[in-house]
Amino acid sequence: MEKVYIFGHRNPDTDSVTAAITLSYLKNKLGMNTVPAVLSSINLESKYALQYFKVPEPIFLNDVNIKIKDLQYTKNYIVNYNDSIYEAYFRMNKVGISKIPVVDKDKNLLGILSMKDIAKDQFSFNYSYVDASYNNICDVIKGKSLLKFDDKIEGELLVAAYKSTTFIEEVSLDDKSILIVGDRHSIIEYAVKSGVKLIVITGNGIMKEEHLEIARRNNVNIIVTPYTTLETTKVFNLCNSVTTILNTEKVLCVKENDDVIDFIKLVNKTRYSYYPVLSRKNKCLGIIRLSDAGFEYKKNVILVDHNSFEQSAIGIENANILEIVDHHNIGMAGTNMPINFRNMTVGSTNTIIYLLYKENRVSIPKSVAGLMLSGILSDTLILSSPTTTDYDREAVINLSKIAKVNYKKYGYNMIKEGSSLKGMTKEQVLYKDYKNYTIGGNRVGLGQVITVDINEVMNEKEEYIKLLNSVSENNNYLFVCLFVTNILENGTYVLYSDRAKEVLESAFDLENINQGFFLEGVVSRKLQILPVLINDVK
Repeated sequence: MEKVYIFGHRNPDTDSVTAAITLSYLKNKLGMNTVPAVLSSINLESKYALQYFKVPEPIFLNDVNIKIKDLQYTKNYIVNYNDSIYEAYFRMNKVGISKIPVVDKDKNLLGILSMKDIAKDQFSFNYSYVDASYNNICDVIKGKSLLKFDDKIEGELLVAAYKSTTFIEEVSLDDKSILIVGDRHSIIEYAVKSGVKLIVITGNGIMKEEHLEIARRNNVNIIVTPYTTLETTKVFNLCNSVTTILNTEKVLCVKENDDVIDFIKLVNKTRYSYYPVLSRKNKCLGIIRLSDAGFEYKKNVILVDHNSFEQSAIGIENANILEIVDHHNIGMAGTNMPINFRNMTVGSTNTIIYLLYKENRVSIPKSVAGLMLSGILSDTLILSSPTTTDYDREAVINLSKIAKVNYKKYGYNMIKEGSSLKGMTKEQVLYKDYKNYTIGGNRVGLGQVITVDINEVMNEKEEYIKLLNSVSENNNYLFVCLFVTNILENGTYVLYSDRAKEVLESAFDLENINQGFFLEGVVSRKLQILPVLINDVK
């Protein structure tokens, strides 16, 4: 079953964070495979709620672009540096890929080996050099071990092709000699007395016991193979370690978290056939080719607490949006397919999710009820916001019973915990709950923070104004505003970039406003601020 990611808007507030979790729990109960996620770090208020009800934070989702790791590339396709060339050939032939990554014991990439490299080595006629392991030699020539003293076998390969007297008289042997021979006992005796590195006896030949004894004394490795001398000689250089012919130059790699679109650009630029895939810790995971990215693959997502592309994850236009649950104005460009879109005029997305639990007759655990309650209390300012509906009030009463909390006391403590601005930079304050809107063809940025101490912002008012102007100019906004809502005064103080002055005066029917002016009774950005700006900005 394919995984579905559920997440809210960027700079998530408590309703957004908890809605992702509570809807994910419901969907999983209904048979889906969903994962709750957030698009950035969560605020103190959300952390308070999660910690209070002992629920872990959702995973962080940087974007929903298709990643290399999402593709069906050839995984676990590697050879170890001490594997034989034959083993590499066997794996390439089995999978049908003409290249294979070579790694060390910790799976760090050393290079890449190709069929072309093996063919080149075969036709170089350089058969005399051997750099292999004893076990690899046994594997490749289907040999049986008679004597083993060394794990590594390195030296010059010789084949006993002359008659015995000629070989003994003309060929010098030493501890670097590797000899392929049939059951020619005089040559075997000469070899073991010379202390050669390895003797390979072909055709399942028999070795005399007295020769074995000499071999033991001189640390001579012995292998017996059923292959003929010709067969053994032909495949013997395939026993060598892959490192003997390894290509370590011009090896282009990709990371598992790279965007597929960037991979396609790389392929079009470099025109390589294959690219090793590395993990975040640079461990080799396998190999990918362009055709692996040739089929359409999109991440499945469900959006909560937003429906605008501007407020959603990076790459949302490339995702399969399966469903939307939201309580904001509809600002979405559209989807390719019909979807379930639950949008209601309630104070919180979690109120809608509460109704979905009831409609599907799914019982609500204490922790889930606590998170739903937290989202509703946060978005409705403990049911004091003008966005509050009877649906919200009913949900709060029922959920507080399941969660076993006094909603007024819990809500005040949660908002108080999350409203402190101590230790935050001015940028963090602005973007704590910040949303982009397109109004009359113009981009507008509206940030809102809840506080019980207005002086935390007003004492540094000039610095905030400077920041707002900078953000507006550098990001091509018509204007940017910061709404500082004081729940104790039931109103909002407004700081704004210079170009917002006339718009704000007209929208709220005020004359000659100053920075930090107070909007009595205005606490909802969605219901009391955004609509009047939409009507005024042309």
